[in-house]
Amino acid sequence: MSFYYGIKYNLKGVLLSLKTPKLLMLGILRFFVVLILTFFLSGLVLYFHDEILSLIWKMPESGLLIYLWKAVSWILSFFLAAIAVVLAYLVSQILFCVFIMDYMSRITEVMVSGKNAEFEPDSWLVFFFYLIKQEIPRAIIPILISLLVMALGLFTPAGPLIVIVSSITAAVFLAWDNTDLTPARQMLPFSQRFDFLKKNVMFHIGFGLLFLIPWLNIVFLSFAPVGATLYYIEHQK
Repeated sequence: MSFYYGIKYNLKGVLLSLKTPKLLMLGILRFFVVLILTFFLSGLVLYFHDEILSLIWKMPESGLLIYLWKAVSWILSFFLAAIAVVLAYLVSQILFCVFIMDYMSRITEVMVSGKNAEFEPDSWLVFFFYLIKQEIPRAIIPILISLLVMALGLFTPAGPLIVIVSSITAAVFLAWDNTDLTPARQMLPFSQRFDFLKKNVMFHIGFGLLFLIPWLNIVFLSFAPVGATLYYIEHQK
C-alpha cells in the first residue's frame, strides 16, 4: 500500500503544481534547467556512444551476433540516457535548483498547514551552504555510488540485476531528497530523518519509480518537492 501511495503522491504533487501558478512557474524553471543540462550530457553520450560500446563489446563481423550486438547497443543507449538525466539533475542541484526545491516545499507547506515554514537564514550565502550540506548525504553521494555500481554491473554476469537494483536505489534517494526538505528545514537530527526513510522505504520506492522513466522523469523530478512535502506533512499529522 505504501508503494502505491508513493506513486499517488508524486502524481498528486504534479497536479497541485498545475493548479498553483507559483509552483507551476518554479517547476517549469527547474524543468528547463535540467532539460538543458540533459541535452548537453546526452549529446556527449551520443558523441562517444561507439567508443563506450567498444569498451564493452566490439562489433562482430557477421552472424546472429550482430543482431545481439545491436540489441546491446540500444540497451546501452537507454541506460546512458537515464544516467545523463540523473547527472543533469545533480549538477543542476549543486548550481541552484536546490533553492527552487526548498522554495516549492515552503509554498506547499504553507498551503497545507497554513503556517510559515521554519528556518530563516541570516544570509543567502549561509542558506546556500546549509542546503548543499543537506544535499550531499541524502542525494549526491548515494546517487553517485549507485551510478558507479550500475556502470560496474555492465561488466559482470549479474549486470542486469545489478543495474535494476542500483536504479531503484538511486530512485529511493532521489525521493528522499524531496521528502527530507521539510524535516531538514525544521533542523531535525540527521539520524531521525534517516529513520524516516528506513521506515518508509516502500513509499520512497513508489515515489521514485517515476524517476526511472527516461525524459518523463525530468517532469516528475521538477515537481517532486510538492508531492513529497504533501506526504511528509500529512504523514506527520
